[in-house]
Amino acid sequence: MALLEVEDLCVGYGEIEVLRGISFMIEEGAVVTLLGPNGAGKSTTLRAVSGLVAPRSGSILLDGKPIAGLGPRAIVKLGVAHVPEGRRVFPGLTVRENIMLGASNSAASSSTIRRDADAMFGLFPDLQRFAEALGWTLSGGQQQMVALARGLMAKPRLLLLDEPSLGLAPVIVQGVFQIIADIHKRGTTVLLVEQNARMALKVADWGYVLETGRLALGGDPATLWSDERIRDAYLGGPQAKAPT
Repeated sequence: MALLEVEDLCVGYGEIEVLRGISFMIEEGAVVTLLGPNGAGKSTTLRAVSGLVAPRSGSILLDGKPIAGLGPRAIVKLGVAHVPEGRRVFPGLTVRENIMLGASNSAASSSTIRRDADAMFGLFPDLQRFAEALGWTLSGGQQQMVALARGLMAKPRLLLLDEPSLGLAPVIVQGVFQIIADIHKRGTTVLLVEQNARMALKVADWGYVLETGRLALGGDPATLWSDERIRDAYLGGPQAKAPT
């Protein structure tokens, strides 16, 4: 059964139409990636699903129930968490405090939230020694781990990830995508926006390509990899080898 269904979604800012009637679905437990050039509408798609921007038309269904038009707090309560581009770590808060903010929309007790934060340090052991350090002292890769942990504190069924590898060194990118694979193994459904198409297809079950606000192509990683247009535009050309 589809966890998320997007049908004929149109979104814009002022007079600018960003999404022009896109439709796609995500099965529960899957990792789905959105690929495409800058300005294609990938981040706007995530913002529409998480309630940060209201659609002009179309529908967004979670478990078959409409969520388009709901506010972000209501959508988080329904099991959707959004990790935005740029990490957005609060520099004046400690790592632990940044992570605990992910449960701010929860009715859980403070002791439960603290226990859940401790569990995040088990999932992200590299952060343990920085638990009481301020956010601004962390490297980019460490801040990305904090952002992921903060998103998971909401215990989402659907995790929206916007450019998690942006600005990170290649060796750090490998670690971030291993964490995404681990999150998937824990049963969380993931919708991933990522410029590093090679790494995205390595962890994804399915992918869609957005071009100027429209879905140009969809398929499993092997299908997308074999398409010459996709390989030339995003994967390094004909000489590129498929990810393993």
